[in-house]
Amino acid sequence: MPPALPEGEPVPDDGALPAWVGEAPRAGRAFGVYLHVPFCTVRCGYCDFNTYTASELGGGADQVSYAGTVLGELDMARQVLADAGRPGRPVDTVFVGGGTPTVLAAADLVRMLDGVRAAWGLAPGAEVTTEANPDSVTPEALRALAAGGFTRVSFGMQSAVPHVLAALDRTHDPARVPDVVGWARDAGLDVSLDLIYGTPGESVDDWRRSLDAALACGVDHVSAYALVIEDGTRMAGQVRRGLLPPVDPDDEATKYEVADAALTEAGLDWYEVSNWARPGHECRHNEGYWRGADWWGLGPGAHSHVGAGDRAVRWWNVKHPRAYADRVGARRSPSAGRELLDADDVALERALLGVRLREGLDLGTVAPVGRRAVAGLVADGLLDGVAAVRGRAVLTLRGRLLADTVVRALTD
Repeated sequence: MPPALPEGEPVPDDGALPAWVGEAPRAGRAFGVYLHVPFCTVRCGYCDFNTYTASELGGGADQVSYAGTVLGELDMARQVLADAGRPGRPVDTVFVGGGTPTVLAAADLVRMLDGVRAAWGLAPGAEVTTEANPDSVTPEALRALAAGGFTRVSFGMQSAVPHVLAALDRTHDPARVPDVVGWARDAGLDVSLDLIYGTPGESVDDWRRSLDAALACGVDHVSAYALVIEDGTRMAGQVRRGLLPPVDPDDEATKYEVADAALTEAGLDWYEVSNWARPGHECRHNEGYWRGADWWGLGPGAHSHVGAGDRAVRWWNVKHPRAYADRVGARRSPSAGRELLDADDVALERALLGVRLREGLDLGTVAPVGRRAVAGLVADGLLDGVAAVRGRAVLTLRGRLLADTVVRALTD
């Protein structure tokens, strides 16, 4: 079951942003667009994303009409930003996530991208990514995406080991991954692979096998995420009933170190705690999230964020695709709530997210109590001492394993 939306204040029916959004300069702020596609062929037991299988939906929330509904929200979003004094702002990055976006026809994904282009335009060299499962694409579909303006695809590989994929309820054949990577490269797309470590029953040798298989594909970007068993998922129920063991933090730490060593040796450098890339192949869209850029999220459950100076506003859409479609069809904002962030909130989020990046966090933005903790963090091997002398909080390998500890120390 997807998690509940956060609580927040109501959003006007027309989606209007606070007046102060248009008062601050926006030069230098990246602008991204996230398009959420909530459909999956099968719902994985560990997943708590806002996703639905076709059998769960109906009444205006079907896959065939989905692109048209998103275009309706795009039209309203364009007007909201124009009314807020931010019209005609080219989009730097677009990310289509889910769910499994490629259960939609390639023509529908391109149609939504064309809607973004029509609403705001795409900046020169814009990065346009879609997520995909290895069993949800064909060579023809990937060529159509590239021809339509997509530049990048992120495949949910998760593992190369059949029993690990089975534990995760993944449906693809791991032998297909090199094929789909080759098809995407032949279409001219950059390729990233997503991996998950820490699955119940996965050995360290299993994890090494998955890393070796991913690197053998010759990709330029790998995301490796520790499995988190979220409340309300089928896997959480299996753990509660004793059918699966719980996640072992020590096992996950070992596997993180194995991943970092293998990926670094292959020429992929870490640039965020869970992401490695060859130089120039970092995911710019995700970097926008970590650096506090502006983004507009479209689709059920999607979140958005617009900053102005030392303030920001964040809002989120209703979760269920049918409720989302009903609101858009009635020309009402699909937003379910929002929160207004003051200077302290913005500074805290800057620390929470910025410290995860390779360049680290500017210690000049940290409160005095946090700066006083730096010497201890260096002594404990969590922060790089040379970088600290130069005024930046940069995580060591040990610090990446204990990033939450570092954040708590820096933010009191």
